[in-house]
Amino acid sequence: MRIAISTGGGDAPGLNAVIRAVVLTAHDRGWNCVGIRRGFNGLYDGSGLMPLGPEQVRGITHLGGTILGTTNRGNPFNWPETLRDGTVVERDRSDELVAAFARESIDALVSIGGDGSLSIAARLWEKGLPVVGVPKTIDNDVAGTETTFGFDTAVATATDALDKLHSTAESHDRVMVVELMGRHAGWIALHSGLSSTADVILIPEIPFDIERVCEKIRERDRAGKHFAIVVVAEGARPRHGDIVLRERRETGGVDRLGGIAAQVAGKIGELTGKETRTLVLGHLQRGGSPTTFDRLLALRFGSAAVRAIAEGDFGTMVAYHPPVVDRVPLSEVIGKMKDVPLDSGVILTARHLGISFGD
Repeated sequence: MRIAISTGGGDAPGLNAVIRAVVLTAHDRGWNCVGIRRGFNGLYDGSGLMPLGPEQVRGITHLGGTILGTTNRGNPFNWPETLRDGTVVERDRSDELVAAFARESIDALVSIGGDGSLSIAARLWEKGLPVVGVPKTIDNDVAGTETTFGFDTAVATATDALDKLHSTAESHDRVMVVELMGRHAGWIALHSGLSSTADVILIPEIPFDIERVCEKIRERDRAGKHFAIVVVAEGARPRHGDIVLRERRETGGVDRLGGIAAQVAGKIGELTGKETRTLVLGHLQRGGSPTTFDRLLALRFGSAAVRAIAEGDFGTMVAYHPPVVDRVPLSEVIGKMKDVPLDSGVILTARHLGISFGD
């Protein structure tokens, strides 16, 4: 058995742990593994495959990023290609990819990624490629699993940053507005905001009224607390307003969210007279060593993926349903973003603790 491993989409802490677990579990069965460089690019651009054995994955569990590299512009069904006149078009190269797998004598693919990569994996499975998916994203928005690896580390990073902002906000009587990742789901903002005792948390699932946000800040002023921490998910939007984009979708890419913190801070300053500052934490949330939880989950996912291959259970995704790691069909996962339920116990806890969601 020869297994290929690909890492696609944005990087997340724990990717290397999954790779190590797949390789060592496969090695234990006498199987071989290869890694595809930068998503599926390695099968298209000549950079090729990376042989993976115990020596190649030694000491990588604690490392952030991915030793294989990754890309979020590698969809074989919508491959971007620049014509001579500079025009960028998309074309379907999936048949070439399936042929490349056959040419390289690859028996199964472990596709590690978020919703985009898993959607690609599902379509490759439909074309006859034996695939097992592993859910990865710091955003925690993949359906079918309680959590994804990378999320816990991102929350820990954001919480640490928010903790550090309290002292400078209080020293200057400022309102600090912090923009966090998560795209169209508010998991990172919600969990880190609650954990760091933020005063306001704005998430995509609850469109906000800026006047309600300002009222929370005035309320703190009346109580003698002249500073505030406002956490804003990048996909948050005001009532009757739109999501703020930093960059429109390019051919073969996705819209880049960003800028909502600046808008919120500007309105707060205008309506309350308070001095405001903004911080966009950005890609710091993707970096660094994975937490213990993410390492363990990633290792369990990688080993479970190989067991799925051994049982011939393709077209599935390994999933965490505490306390077990099991599998769900990819068809039940793709195109179904997991957002924060409005009756979530975490949201209820935040409300009981006096945190405002701007509604």
